[in-house]
Parts: sequence; structure tokens; C-alpha cells
Amino acid sequence: MTVSDPGMGLVIGMGLGTVFVGLICIIVICYIMGAIIKLFEKHAPAEESKPELQAAPAESAPIENKGELIAVISAVIAEDLGESVEAIRIKSIRKVS
Repeated sequence: MTVSDPGMGLVIGMGLGTVFVGLICIIVICYIMGAIIKLFEKHAPAEESKPELQAAPAESAPIENKGELIAVISAVIAEDLGESVEAIRIKSIRKVS
């Protein structure tokens, strides 16, 4: 080892120090940008209002073609599972919402 060669510890320390200083700079820049955006949001007119709650949908009429609906649902499930339609048995169907 010559006089001009830095020690391995110094190289590792400088590398880690550089990385952490860079990360701290990125964090500071993010905070500054967030503060700038908040300033512009305060001065911007509030065009958006709170969305009004929609009324619950009325009770729907009973399904006329229930067999067709079951066939469609069976086909979709079979396609998703990669199996034959005959391998799927739907025991019941109920409305979720």
C-alpha cells in the first residue's frame, strides 16, 4: 500500500456517505415540491365539489332468462379456470349489491 492509496474503509465510508447524502437531498426536494404544490392548490379556485351520494338503485325485476344467465356465468368461470363447462356446477346465485 502506497501513501496515495486510500484505505478500504475510507472508500466504503465515502461511498455510503455519498449515497445517504443523495437520499437526504431527494427527501428535502420532495418536501419542498410538496409545499409548492400546496401553495398553488390553496390559490386555485375550488371547482370540484364533493360528489353527491347517489340514490340506491330501485329493486330490479326478477331475471327473465335465468338459465341463460347461469350459462354465461358458467362459461366465463370455465374460461378463467381453463376447464370444461361440464366440470363446473353453480349451486346458487345471489345479488351482491
